[in-house]
Amino acid sequence: MTAAISMRAAILSVLLLVISLGLWEVLCREPAGVVPAADDEYALLMGAADQEARVPPPSVVFVHAFNELSQPFYDKGPNDKGIGIQLGHSLYRVLTGYLLAALVAIPIGFVIGMSPLMYRALNPFIQILRPISPLAWMPLALFVIQDSETSAIFVIFICSVWPMLLNTAFGVAGVRRDWINVARTHELSPLRTAFSVILPAAMPTILTGMRISVGIAWLVIVAAEMLVGGTGIGYYVWNEWNNLDLASVIFSILLIGVVGMLLDLMLGGVARLVSYQE
Repeated sequence: MTAAISMRAAILSVLLLVISLGLWEVLCREPAGVVPAADDEYALLMGAADQEARVPPPSVVFVHAFNELSQPFYDKGPNDKGIGIQLGHSLYRVLTGYLLAALVAIPIGFVIGMSPLMYRALNPFIQILRPISPLAWMPLALFVIQDSETSAIFVIFICSVWPMLLNTAFGVAGVRRDWINVARTHELSPLRTAFSVILPAAMPTILTGMRISVGIAWLVIVAAEMLVGGTGIGYYVWNEWNNLDLASVIFSILLIGVVGMLLDLMLGGVARLVSYQE
């Protein structure tokens, strides 16, 4: 039954994709019109400008995507790098900030989840800092750190901390007290109790927070790179927009979505593996 539903869902997804691409192709197809005379320089310029500003159909985007992906790591200068290099820089910033956030958020989340006193003491700070947009930290980070690369990593760190911290605290606080009492009965040390009893029980909730964080981090890095410039998929989108290369803009938007989906699937697979082992 499940296999049949999955098959029908896959067929429906493909059908919707074909219909969407077909509508896109028809709506963005070059309209039939009079071609300007070769000696009419003004008409040629206006025609070229109109062509540049037109949203390209999927056939043009696919050709452009093939060309970009066939040479993803070329480097012809600061403003002309392959899409593989751009993605590599963005992923490096995301994973660095994300892992640093995990090293900070998970231990603090453990402390908050196990100690009502620490929860009440830290909760006001969390409630004030958590709603602040990560990009609001960028000017201050650039002024203090004075390095765009490190500032972007700091912004990723800030936006990744809160979902992991709160989910860890929630998961730890939700561990059944009976299990902790059994550990005390067996005279386990607090550290061993944390690693052998609390951590396995809270791991699904912790992984949910990590999954949310990586999605937010990937969203934020695009906007951050538009602000700081340099190299990265966000800067690539902004630079191609400035060049009025809409095929590159659409290609990069779709690529951002695919990479974000892959990151989510990776952590989702880890979460399912942990749940299965339990």
